[in-house]
Amino acid sequence: MPALYMPPELRQVAEAVLRPGETLSAFVEDSLRSNVAFRRTQQEFIARGLASLNAAQESGEYILAKKVLSKLIAKLEKARSKKSAK
Repeated sequence: MPALYMPPELRQVAEAVLRPGETLSAFVEDSLRSNVAFRRTQQEFIARGLASLNAAQESGEYILAKKVLSKLIAKLEKARSKKSAK
């Protein structure tokens, strides 16, 4: 990994949150890996959304947001009731 310039204030706050035995380099590498994974997931999510939009535009079939939200709320309530039953 290339050397990175880090303002002294940022270095201090980063070092303050290191876990025992963790190096600043390991922290930066972990942060970089996490951000790469997050951005890939985000890009895939956007691609799926755009593909869905294109499919809806081609077919002319749309689902109302109210209907989707009511189904999601029902799933959430079902999951919560299962959890509280345990």
